[in-house]
Amino acid sequence: MKTTLKVLTPVVALVLITVACGNSTPKTTQEKVQETNTQTEVDEPVKQTSNSVFDFENYVSAQLPDGWSQYYTGPGGTDWKVVDDNGNKVLAQLYSDNPNGHFNIIVNDALSMKDMTLSVRIKGVTGEHDKGGGFIWRFTDKDNYYVVRSNPEEDNMVLYKVEKGKRTDLPLVDKGRTYGVDVPPLGDTWHTMKLTVKDDLFTIYLDDKELFMVQDTTFPLAGKIGLWTKADAVTYFDDFEVQ
Repeated sequence: MKTTLKVLTPVVALVLITVACGNSTPKTTQEKVQETNTQTEVDEPVKQTSNSVFDFENYVSAQLPDGWSQYYTGPGGTDWKVVDDNGNKVLAQLYSDNPNGHFNIIVNDALSMKDMTLSVRIKGVTGEHDKGGGFIWRFTDKDNYYVVRSNPEEDNMVLYKVEKGKRTDLPLVDKGRTYGVDVPPLGDTWHTMKLTVKDDLFTIYLDDKELFMVQDTTFPLAGKIGLWTKADAVTYFDDFEVQ
């Protein structure tokens, strides 16, 4: 008996091959771009932009808080830990043997922002070279960021940029370079610092009073935020609020 071979037309053969291969129709350029964008969004870290308040009560005492990273520049070391302050947990920079010109840094790993409002309660505890501390923002690494700090040793507040490891005080809007502003004696008690950042304009407050504004474009992009002290300043921070 003869076997009859059926010859498929080119169109039918193409359909069968397509089905057998799992409908592998080549993606359009737009589909490829969408797929790449989706993959990029999955791989990028999530940027938290909602309001956050850190009172440090739920962190483990005597340890660096989870989700935060510490850095320093200059000889010496740094030691950021959650400690007890009269029954209240606070974040503290405890390393007290640093020379002048040394910077202590801690940043939150999950927060990367361009515009924001920051507030924190701060208390300078000890320090021969320096006391106090303040905010850092638009942090890209330990050598590039903005910082504003209060200093009970000098009773002033100054805003700087740290660019390529060099710290430079910035001029005040309508006042020029004055090395910040003098403030009433800070002592060793709690005070509230506040900073608002909108594009290239930074406004500084102390205990609900507006002190000065600075305008600068050195670091225009979003960056991490955190806290800062200088040299041997042992400083406590509490109720760090980010908006």
